[in-house]
Amino acid sequence: MQTIRDLFDLEEMLANITVMQDLYSSLTLEAYESELREMIQHNYWQVGVFEGEECIALSGYWIGSKLWCGKYLEIDNLIVANAHRSKGVGSLIIDFLKRKAAENKCSMLSLDSYATNHKAHKLFYNEGFAPLGYHFIHILDQEKIR
Repeated sequence: MQTIRDLFDLEEMLANITVMQDLYSSLTLEAYESELREMIQHNYWQVGVFEGEECIALSGYWIGSKLWCGKYLEIDNLIVANAHRSKGVGSLIIDFLKRKAAENKCSMLSLDSYATNHKAHKLFYNEGFAPLGYHFIHILDQEKIR
């Protein structure tokens, strides 16, 4: 049976690094802890999907505010372990975060996705997401990019 829940504690987030490493194979525990300590200070949390004690999916999220949309929830790194993909787990996380956004009186949800990640795009379209613009970046230090 699958359960989904918030992960607010740093130690609990760190315990599930293997799911994060499915996307970022070079991510070390030390780097993950350092980045999480910084991110948590800025309204970052995670949600995990578990089968028993095993974390099979993970997503970070931020709640913030912008002039153009007011309060919003941003989905950050929605990752489903390879063995559990295409089984509705991604939709489970998105539904959970839609409810969380509504509870927090957010006007919208947002996310970034690599242009080449077509399988994820199908999920996002099916969940009611649509591209609104471009996310431009200017890389200053390529070695820090995963």
